[in-house]
Amino acid sequence: MSQVRIIDASYVHVPEAAVRPPGPIKLTAMEALWVIIPVLQHVLLYDYEAADDMPPFDAIVQSLRSSLAATLRSFAPLAGRLVHLEETGDVGVCCSASDGVRFVVAECDADIRRLAGDEEHDLPVLEGLVPEVDMSHLPVPVLAVQATRFEGGVAVGVTVHHGVVDGRALWTFVEAWATACRGETPATTPCFDRSLVKLPGGEELARSVLRKLAPNMPSVAIPSSLLEDRKRFTRRTFTLDAGDIQRLKQRIVHLSESHGAPLPRPPSTFTVVVALVWTCFARCKPFSSEDDAQLFFFADTRERLDPPVDAGYIGACLTGCLSKLPVPELRGDRALAAAAATVQDGINKVKEDPVAGWNFFELMTDVSMDRIMNISGSSGFRAYDVADFGWGKPRRTEPIRMNHDGQVALMRSRDGRGVQVSVALLQPGHMDAFKSSFFELLK
Repeated sequence: MSQVRIIDASYVHVPEAAVRPPGPIKLTAMEALWVIIPVLQHVLLYDYEAADDMPPFDAIVQSLRSSLAATLRSFAPLAGRLVHLEETGDVGVCCSASDGVRFVVAECDADIRRLAGDEEHDLPVLEGLVPEVDMSHLPVPVLAVQATRFEGGVAVGVTVHHGVVDGRALWTFVEAWATACRGETPATTPCFDRSLVKLPGGEELARSVLRKLAPNMPSVAIPSSLLEDRKRFTRRTFTLDAGDIQRLKQRIVHLSESHGAPLPRPPSTFTVVVALVWTCFARCKPFSSEDDAQLFFFADTRERLDPPVDAGYIGACLTGCLSKLPVPELRGDRALAAAAATVQDGINKVKEDPVAGWNFFELMTDVSMDRIMNISGSSGFRAYDVADFGWGKPRRTEPIRMNHDGQVALMRSRDGRGVQVSVALLQPGHMDAFKSSFFELLK
């Protein structure tokens, strides 16, 4: 069995000249929700065959370290710690001269080409390629990174606290780090100003969330079921190319019109991909015909808030959307059209009231966890494009921490035109049925 061995661990500190915030950056209510499910992890796999003049591993490590230090000049809070501010009941990010980002160096004897090419994930190895961070008791570090040497390539892993960074912010940071590693100047100036996010109740709303979800602060207990279940997941990745997506769009429009229920607008890439995977989910599990199949997805609210938040905002700025359809509708002839219409309706609700679903735990109060598909990431995330550290795009990038049976993670595919779909299910038989439905619906 392949193993990942740690050979060194040190810290990359914020340069002394970097400007630091005058005080702690207090989490918003949107961010406080993530204190008990804090871990956001991704790994980037690069192999020598696909790389552009990849340097020796020691040179890669040195380049990653020096460019990370340069990037932290403007991303200083990511080098800090998330702390419990006992006097007020808040949780916030504090960054001082002694803080830094843990930088782990490791090696692995696995075949990186197989790891990057397999449809089914070798999860034990992939989990070893991101730094392990205990986030169950504050204070905790915000960010840690890892570089792992393979005989045929290298992996770069990132672990970050989800209360400080969402998916969009993560890729903004990775893009800045990779740009600095190439010796160029990042185009986006990061913004950490939480006062830009206007929620009813302000800071007191965040405190009330923390009191409810983490009453034993500074202990922030992570639900044990999340830790137990994810070790048993079957994980696979599928890729939809541009042709697949266009055919899906055309098919959904045709189904909608032929059944006398045309969509109010042409379906987006996100809509058709989610419609596809939700339909597959409803067909791969032994649901009763009396059941509802449920769908949950997050929407980035930066541009939808009033006033809008800076595009370079580094934080968790998400609202949730919950939808339901009777299982028979997702198993019938017009399943894709019904699913797409429901997804569009959910997106419309977010546009009308972008903060209505900010407390996703409340949305989940009446859901059945065995009947819900949870969408994370976005078909618009340019993970492959932004992660060129000077030796080309990664051969593959994957989210590591997927917490739920039925979780799906989306990102733009490596060619920049399609969508990568990573799926986690508890039962291997359910995954086989999901795969069968997936390709059947693409015909």
